Amino acid sequence: MSSSFHKNWLLAAVCLAALGMPLSFTGPAVVLPAIRDVLGGSPVQLNWVTNAFMLSFGATLMAAGALADTYGRKRVFLLGLAVVALSSSLLTLAPRIAVFDLARGLQGLGSAAAFAAGTAALAQVFDGAARTRAFSLIGTSFGVGLSCGAILSGWLAESFGWRSVMLSPGAISLIALGIAAPGMRESRNPDAMGLDVAGTVTFTGALSLLTLGVLQAPDSGWGSPWVIAALAGAMLMGAAFIAIERRVAHPMLDLSLLRFPRFVGVQLLAAAPAYGFVVLLVLLPIRFIGLEGRSALEAGSFMFALSGPILVVPTLAASLAHRFPAGAISAVGLLVCAAGLFWLSRCAPGTPLHVIVWPLLLIGAGIGLPWGLMDGLAVSVVPRERAGMASGIFNTVRVAGEGIALALVGAGLTALVAWQLGRLPAHPAATSQAAQRMTTGDWSQALALLPGVDRAALLQAYGAAFGTLLCVLAGVTVLTAMVVFAFLRGETHAGAGAVALESSAC
Repeated sequence: MSSSFHKNWLLAAVCLAALGMPLSFTGPAVVLPAIRDVLGGSPVQLNWVTNAFMLSFGATLMAAGALADTYGRKRVFLLGLAVVALSSSLLTLAPRIAVFDLARGLQGLGSAAAFAAGTAALAQVFDGAARTRAFSLIGTSFGVGLSCGAILSGWLAESFGWRSVMLSPGAISLIALGIAAPGMRESRNPDAMGLDVAGTVTFTGALSLLTLGVLQAPDSGWGSPWVIAALAGAMLMGAAFIAIERRVAHPMLDLSLLRFPRFVGVQLLAAAPAYGFVVLLVLLPIRFIGLEGRSALEAGSFMFALSGPILVVPTLAASLAHRFPAGAISAVGLLVCAAGLFWLSRCAPGTPLHVIVWPLLLIGAGIGLPWGLMDGLAVSVVPRERAGMASGIFNTVRVAGEGIALALVGAGLTALVAWQLGRLPAHPAATSQAAQRMTTGDWSQALALLPGVDRAALLQAYGAAFGTLLCVLAGVTVLTAMVVFAFLRGETHAGAGAVALESSAC
């Protein structure tokens, strides 16, 4: 078979893998109420449904890349796809929520392996403009999965049940595996230095303990010994990771890149979608389905308005980058996103689609501008010979930041809901527990914990808390826009147009 044939089939397999990854992220959020009804679980355990995937994906992405370079990109890619397929099946068979959460963590590990090894393999077989086109297709595939994931999950849930949503990423991974196994050629990096074990362990430990502490805080209180111990452990692990990476000959993350001010600005830009956009992909389906009582398909339609612009706006950003500084384009996009967040904060629960669609579109369009430029900026603001490491740091910051942002924003929403419930007359001592139930979409249990309070009062309290949260996120997004513009001011980046749709993570 010709070399071109092998390249095209490899590209198809990696694109399919990229299509399935956002489904692994958005799907469970759409069917979380159904999962809760079948498997039960505390609010903390239900929060881990999403966070377990994000944590394992973000914490192991760099390690997976190192393993692929050392032991073979095809081997790690196929193994990752197989793990995604296996974990998808385990999710449908889980007897209780704790097992389900563990399977979600396994799914994140498989996704990290498939993403890191697949993109590394493509980089070896495509060059120049062909490589740019290949990575653009990966970005487009990821965008399709992100944009259509919620509405597809809603349709699957209503037609075949929530288990079909869990199986969909596995089915896509099996197709990708069937394509790649016979035609993909093995490749390695002969100069690979292997896995930075100490760095990987301390980095993963820091993220895990931080996420554990933040998720447990609403249930146990921020002053709980367990929460304090988890957060203190995260700080110690983080300090150990920095010390290790400074001394090791071949670090997992080259921290010296942070000496470049423009590179620091790009890392801040990478974190912006996490709290301005990604968290909404989880919080809004819970609100629409669990609290407002909308169908999964209707909620999916709402979510398509939010994520749909990701399909087209990055192309516009690529065109604008040839004429305007990328930093300015990114800052404007974040300001547009902030305006959408503020507008959405004025939309009370039950707002009809024809009204709420406009702020959702504005948020998606605003975040789409920096989304289309971030990958190119990550490698353009550092010396050429360090572009690979810069891209690795950028993707790690982006994915890990999404997991941390989701935990922090979820905890913040719970605290705001508890505060609003505390303002109701004759509220009982179960306010905190009721707030946790509401933020996971379980309004019936919240009502049971608050006798004498009707559903309308609960929705009003939740709507006020959600609006306050969105205002805070809008303010943080505005601040980020100002800092990003200051760090990247005057940065001309025509090359951003060439890689505007390069591979993205959840």
